[in-house]
Amino acid sequence: MSSDLAGVWEVALSDGVHRIEFEHGTTTGKRVIYVDGKEVLRRDWMFKLVGKETFNVGKSDTKATINIDAVSGFAYEYTLEINGKSLKKYMENRSKVTSTWVLNLDGIDCRVVLEKDTMDVWCNGQKIETAGEFVDDGTETHFTLGDHNCCVKAVSSGKRRDGIIHTLLVDGTEIAECTE
Repeated sequence: MSSDLAGVWEVALSDGVHRIEFEHGTTTGKRVIYVDGKEVLRRDWMFKLVGKETFNVGKSDTKATINIDAVSGFAYEYTLEINGKSLKKYMENRSKVTSTWVLNLDGIDCRVVLEKDTMDVWCNGQKIETAGEFVDDGTETHFTLGDHNCCVKAVSSGKRRDGIIHTLLVDGTEIAECTE
């Protein structure tokens, strides 16, 4: 990394938390984007110092854009958009469409993410094979992590505003949901 580092963001997606780093050489016109330490875009000798750079993040190739705006003189502001929304708006919306649990199984840290719209389950960046079934009070999505039986229960809260409550059970024990 050079001293041109202009912005660093952490973005939580279903396949994990990704670190995005942006270098902007305001004297050389250089722009470099790293995702999880790997260079994904490089432009040298850009005469226009403002603008935007679009690239993909994660296994689902989520669209990300870094906006470069002049604030005053030679000062610049850098903002990150994910799927066309500001990072803040994207993360607020994401908390409505996913549930995330972080737990330790057999000495391994696991990050389990449920995508509520598709009922896809991810663990540490891998999409998990699941089996869904309807039960008396809602649905259950079953899967295994190592030797552990896991289940995401989806039950109506009984309140329209709260909607459906998703709970992760590992070997019958409820795991607390985390906020990202």
